[in-house]
Amino acid sequence: MNKKNFNAFKVALGGVVSALSVVLMFSTGLFSTLTYAIPAMAGMLLIVISIEISPKFATVVYIAVSMLSLLVVADKEAAVMYAAFFGYYPIIKGFIEKKLSGVAEWIVKYVIFNIAVISAYFVVSKIFMISYEDLGSLGKYAMPIFLAVCNIVFALYDIALTRILSAYIYNWRKYIKRMFK
Repeated sequence: MNKKNFNAFKVALGGVVSALSVVLMFSTGLFSTLTYAIPAMAGMLLIVISIEISPKFATVVYIAVSMLSLLVVADKEAAVMYAAFFGYYPIIKGFIEKKLSGVAEWIVKYVIFNIAVISAYFVVSKIFMISYEDLGSLGKYAMPIFLAVCNIVFALYDIALTRILSAYIYNWRKYIKRMFK
């Protein structure tokens, strides 16, 4: 692919992934129970950009989708979760796995995840004034229990992301390449 065609490919793929991500983020207003699942799916789309173009270009798409989501998406909690974690994690996951292995890899991943989740909680509760006071019968233990459950789900998300990445490379990549020829 020559440079001119590659630049057109970059813009087209970046636009398609950005549009799909923003549409997914908009759908959080329709499906309020998917506040965390939809940003995770939108972030997974960045795998395509990261592999086919570059992680730097995927970062540009992430920033654009994050800004648009924070400005126009009704579910601010979902928009903050995308911006705080789910948008960039698929991009940095590969770097973490290349540089570290085993326990160190998972420690770094969990530190990044927990910092992001706790930061997102404070942004949502202090800036967007979304209250978490009515957390039911668990009272003051609700947030630590929620964080523990989130950590378990994060492990499943990371494994799913790895499998989706493999499926993309070995099964779907040829179709994406064909679409943009």
